[in-house]
Amino acid sequence: MCGILAVLGCVDNSQAKRARIIELSRRLRHRGPDWSGIHCHDDCYLAHQRLAIVDPTSGDQPLYNEDKTVIVTVNGEIYNHKELRQKLSSHQFRTGSDCEVIAHLYEEYGEEFVNMLDGMFAFILLDTRDKSFIAARDAIGITPLYLGWGHDGSTWFASEMKALSDDCERFMSFPPGHIYSSKQGGLRRWYNPTWFSENVPSTPYDPIVLRETFERAVVKRMMTDVPFGVLLSGGLDSSLVASVVNRYLAESEAARQWGSQLHTFCIGLKGSPDLKAAKEVADYLGTRHHELYFTVQEGIDALEEVIYHIETYDVTTIRASTPMFLMSRKIKALGVKMVLSGEGSDEIFGGYLYFHKAPNKKEFHEETCRKIKALHLYDCLRANKSTAAWGVEARVPFLDKEFIDVAMSMDPESKMIRRDLGRIEKWVLRNAFDDEKNPYLPKHILYRQKEQFSDGVGYSWIDALKDHADKQVPDATMLAASFIYPENTPTTKEGYLYRTIFEKFFPKNAARATVPGGPSVACSTAKAVEWDAAWSKNLDPSGRAALGVHEASYEHVVDTKLDKPKNGPISKVHS
Repeated sequence: MCGILAVLGCVDNSQAKRARIIELSRRLRHRGPDWSGIHCHDDCYLAHQRLAIVDPTSGDQPLYNEDKTVIVTVNGEIYNHKELRQKLSSHQFRTGSDCEVIAHLYEEYGEEFVNMLDGMFAFILLDTRDKSFIAARDAIGITPLYLGWGHDGSTWFASEMKALSDDCERFMSFPPGHIYSSKQGGLRRWYNPTWFSENVPSTPYDPIVLRETFERAVVKRMMTDVPFGVLLSGGLDSSLVASVVNRYLAESEAARQWGSQLHTFCIGLKGSPDLKAAKEVADYLGTRHHELYFTVQEGIDALEEVIYHIETYDVTTIRASTPMFLMSRKIKALGVKMVLSGEGSDEIFGGYLYFHKAPNKKEFHEETCRKIKALHLYDCLRANKSTAAWGVEARVPFLDKEFIDVAMSMDPESKMIRRDLGRIEKWVLRNAFDDEKNPYLPKHILYRQKEQFSDGVGYSWIDALKDHADKQVPDATMLAASFIYPENTPTTKEGYLYRTIFEKFFPKNAARATVPGGPSVACSTAKAVEWDAAWSKNLDPSGRAALGVHEASYEHVVDTKLDKPKNGPISKVHS
């Protein structure tokens, strides 16, 4: 991940203004510690902090077209850049950077080229010929971007809020799948998949297509010129990512440039569920596994820094971000700059436990759509900013554009949890990788039920955070919470503590409005209560109280010791 900052249409274009832009860009240096760049054109500034993953020697930014009339600053990875270069054979490229295609695509196709990009990205492009500009963000919002307006009428864009919050009174999170055009005026959506519509998809479930599409999504994210690894919690999603990467390393000469043994990483409190599960998967796959540990006190001590970096006061996001933040520091110390991670699967396949209560396929599908559209405010934000805090890039194959289209276009009936058929959550994904002849994973791992990330690092972690907040926030303070924070009022002491830390760093109304709010209920969604009123009794947003749908309910499905079903074969579409 890199850090980008652009200020367009300044009244002041003095040396002092340039110095201020450089100072603000420096706030993003954790995202890109490898090099800095800035381009000034009249009243426009494009700045860049680079994390060098592809073409470390010549890919410094900003990037240009042939005559330098088009300037672009990019944060992200364009996985199909080689195919795009073939479409641009008449253009002269200056670097081997995957991001340089953006400047030339704009020259060739104008503003409508964004849908041609396959990757995660946020970019700002300035056309000096008419002083127009565009900015765009990837389909799901994997890569962060903020949009703001200065008092002088200038337009600001930045990878993180901290680079523009002091100089813009009004700013917002740039919506995923959108483009901002100075020519056409304002934002418009460029990503419009058919599954966004209200109609329920009807494509039959094809496990082979699902599996092969996911494998392609993983392999394309191994595009790197630096050492990489996989974040492995031992759950289904990260284990599948690790398994596919491991297979490709064994088969591809090009992928072995950093050694034939895959490096995997897991963090937790001593004796945590994730550490145990991850080691089991790593032993099965034969990876070079790194068990990383943290203590409760180390996590609590890091809270302020975590909130400063991830820029939210959402309770579940902070709980899960803290271990990931600490792990990323240790990963960087080991010399790794890029990791693959398993975010997004639960949103696409209805993997959260409250999906057991979905009354029909229409509501199931609508809820997965809602969860995907909100990912940029939660899991994408966590995965990106927790790792970028230490100059590590996280790539998420489950959020591959092609894979999402395949997974979201299938008839949601096949995704629904059916106890009578032995189908637990995410059955379509598990079944797609259930290969008897050449197993990706042992059966008991493939059919292991989800553990909340905050609990997976150690069951005492959430309880310790609650105890810490209870000591820090007096009862009387909570009684006045609605007066102190009338918008998105914290409902727990833990939430109040995080809010006070957030407000210290980001005190403006615009900052607090970038965080989704409202009273938290089980699994952070009112939909769970709508489907089953019993969920309203669980006020903890982690969903750790699964109300009868967690592991014990499925002991009949898979015998984890014998690697085979207790009550006959698990329903399958293919062997």
